[in-house]
Amino acid sequence: MKKKDICILLVDDEPDIIEIIRYNLSSEGYKVVTAENGRRALEVAKKENPQLIILDVMMPEMDGMETCIQLRKDPELRETVIAFLTARGEDYSQMAGFDAGADDYITKPIKPKILTSKVKALLRRFRGGEAKSNNVLTVSDLVINRDEYKVIKDDEEIMLPRKEFELLYLLASQPGRVFKRVEIMEKIWGNEVVVGDRTIDVHVRKLREKIGDDRIQTVKGVGYKFVE
Repeated sequence: MKKKDICILLVDDEPDIIEIIRYNLSSEGYKVVTAENGRRALEVAKKENPQLIILDVMMPEMDGMETCIQLRKDPELRETVIAFLTARGEDYSQMAGFDAGADDYITKPIKPKILTSKVKALLRRFRGGEAKSNNVLTVSDLVINRDEYKVIKDDEEIMLPRKEFELLYLLASQPGRVFKRVEIMEKIWGNEVVVGDRTIDVHVRKLREKIGDDRIQTVKGVGYKFVE
């Protein structure tokens, strides 16, 4: 599906945010439509049948959660990807959003390059668009494709050796979860003979150099976790 054939609906009650996101996505070639509140979003979505809806959580009249629930009731929008646009990072907000039918979150403020990369990753989930794979992870500005052993960051491919890739995929598969060192060793290296006790540490250090120091955090005395 070509970009000009992809419709993205932006829903936010703050005109400045709408304009910034609209400008960046329109510049990429997407068709962008907007709505200033949840009720209007339902009308526009029904008319335009967008492939992606970026939906603010905190809005007057009808908030993002309720809007998402109503959108999911429409059979024609069943395959539409919905991402919440929010500055809130609390776990309960994310769980409530997923329960309402959201596919993902975009945290504001967000840089233009990260926004467009995130949107491309979200659109891969649309069944009417590009091929969908259960072996593709989208976390923050990273797309990790296990089928092709490929990592994309900010539209650029990062080449990783096999073990580094498998370690990244494992940690990113459950962001926030702490993986113990013994678990990592068993799942990545299995029964292989490993030279040296700091094999995991070396691989983590190399990953940090390639994807950013803030992605993989050390939990002292326990193991590692991936953070978005």
